[in-house]
Amino acid sequence: MNNLVNKDFYDDLYADIKKVLISARNTAVITVNTTMIQAYWAVGKLIVNAQGGKYKATYGDNLLNVLSTRLTAEFGKGFDSSNLRRMRQLYLSFPICDTVCHKLSWSHIRHVKKMTKN
Repeated sequence: MNNLVNKDFYDDLYADIKKVLISARNTAVITVNTTMIQAYWAVGKLIVNAQGGKYKATYGDNLLNVLSTRLTAEFGKGFDSSNLRRMRQLYLSFPICDTVCHKLSWSHIRHVKKMTKN
């Protein structure tokens, strides 16, 4: 009987610890996502401002290609020209950062932008 009580005790303790760890992981994912969305928004704002506040770059503007090459070299993939355009579009679509739903991931935002283009 003592072994059964010990097994139940350990199982309950394990279940409680598991809940704490899962909750911490979920909170970390949400925090990282929110921070990255804010960073991408800020990058988009900097790009738009560098282009004189224009909706699109002028024809032949090499800004995104130059930035992409340098950012990719330092920070790795994820900073190609198309992603930089998406960051710019994020800022243009939500000029006030707080209006961006922080519960959405970057993938969600990219998908919404694709749907609104059609």
